[in-house]
Amino acid sequence: MSKCKIWTLKADFQGQAKFSDFQLIEEDIPTSLKDGELVCEAMYLSVDPYMRFFSEMSKVGEPVTGEQIARVTKSKNTKYPVGTKIRLSSGWRSHTHVKDVSTIDVMPELGDLPLSLTLGVMGMPGMTAYFTLLDVLKLQKGETMVVSGAAGAVGSLAGQIGKILGCTVIGFAGTDAKIKWLKELGFDYAFNYKTEDVSKSIEKVAPDGVHCYCDMVGGEISFQVLKHMRNFGRMAVLGSISTYNNSKDISAPYLFPDILKKSLSITGFIIFNIREKWHIGEKQMVEWIKQGKLKYKETITEGFQNMPEAFLGLFEGKNTGKAVVKA
Repeated sequence: MSKCKIWTLKADFQGQAKFSDFQLIEEDIPTSLKDGELVCEAMYLSVDPYMRFFSEMSKVGEPVTGEQIARVTKSKNTKYPVGTKIRLSSGWRSHTHVKDVSTIDVMPELGDLPLSLTLGVMGMPGMTAYFTLLDVLKLQKGETMVVSGAAGAVGSLAGQIGKILGCTVIGFAGTDAKIKWLKELGFDYAFNYKTEDVSKSIEKVAPDGVHCYCDMVGGEISFQVLKHMRNFGRMAVLGSISTYNNSKDISAPYLFPDILKKSLSITGFIIFNIREKWHIGEKQMVEWIKQGKLKYKETITEGFQNMPEAFLGLFEGKNTGKAVVKA
């Protein structure tokens, strides 16, 4: 009997996530199916910082949560014959026995684009960038926007969409190589927050202040950016990767007086709450790619056995663009 490999959570994360928090187990793949059921094999799997933030979604002993693109290998469902490629949130599994096909997401029209983009530009990161700028921040032509974590899966796309919308975009990332890439993407300004002062950098290139802030990282960078927000500025909180591995309470400056004085709007946004709208953003992202207005980069790790390594690398800045595991 064939086996399914599964990465499970061996222990709850305590502070910095580590390899020993994961355990690889096996289970049998069913040989017979009931009507409507199917079995699929993972092709590409996503690793994302939110998996650490929402770690309570993964119980000890259960598969680590996450999305994947899979190919149907067995089927008793006429809608999903063998060979069909599907997107589903089945976690870190090499194979999935799908009993309820309502859990399968509608795949976007990719044309000749790589299938892995269904987890990136046309997946959660791309939809987060698109709807954050258009629906949450309502970015307007001529405005100035700051993006933290700008070389990541969401940030790199958000900055480019900002340019498409006719805005001045300032990006912060953690290596000189990433800064070079951001400039190639069209960011007006890009700074290495590890070697340059965040506050002084913004003051130099945006002396009149910032209209919008697209925040992926939280922590000290965000404290500094908020100082330079204009009156009635808007901030979207999409992540807080700088704090995910903290085991102690965070001591931070008290920013509420600045928020009040400047009448700032701060919104937390989780893209999975509007999944029914994804088809709108997916169609636009494909058009922008084909028009040459939107570029992407993937950091692909080979081998299902390397899922934890790819995930832990997110918190060490090893990925540029979207991190994907090719099973």
